[in-house]
Amino acid sequence: MRIAAEAAEEDAQDGIADITPYWRVVNKEGCLKPKFPGGPQAQAARLEKEGHTITPEEGKKPPKVEDFGKYLVNL
Repeated sequence: MRIAAEAAEEDAQDGIADITPYWRVVNKEGCLKPKFPGGPQAQAARLEKEGHTITPEEGKKPPKVEDFGKYLVNL
């Protein structure tokens, strides 16, 4: 996932507008992914821009998407 995220960021830097929305991927608890480009802060900024609320990190746990369960998609 991290490799796909980095490729998407490279595409964005090259001016490509339609990139893979990797920032929408969270873990099973709704926590953000610390190894994505820009870390949890960049992921949180993209999610907040889409209207999501992010709760601050708790101890060693990264920030979390509030009420993420209602946005889950079954594949």
